[in-house]
Amino acid sequence: MIRRALLLLPLLLVACAQGPGLRERLSVWIGRSEGDLVAEFGVPVRTYEADGRRFLQYEQRRTVAYSQPGFDRPYFTPWGPRFGYFPAPPAYATVGCDITFTIRDGRVQDFSFRGQGCG
Repeated sequence: MIRRALLLLPLLLVACAQGPGLRERLSVWIGRSEGDLVAEFGVPVRTYEADGRRFLQYEQRRTVAYSQPGFDRPYFTPWGPRFGYFPAPPAYATVGCDITFTIRDGRVQDFSFRGQGCG
């Protein structure tokens, strides 16, 4: 039994491992050209220029499903009233993430992000 557990341990560790977070994935763009950024992400939703810097904003939106708790409800049978559990239908929500890159001298200088879907 211990031997089997030792064989399964690497699988469990791999299953629990997560990839890099958004900050790590975006940090590789620091120092890259604005052209490379636009080629990868597409045309930004908004741009703004101030103090010799350009700000490029990208929006990501996705719909996620989540479950709500079900409920117990009485129903009637020929043998009398009964209670049964009825699952609630799935619910949906739209979550978003706004990513803004700061460009100076044609190169990505910094980035920031905000929103529920940035995880």
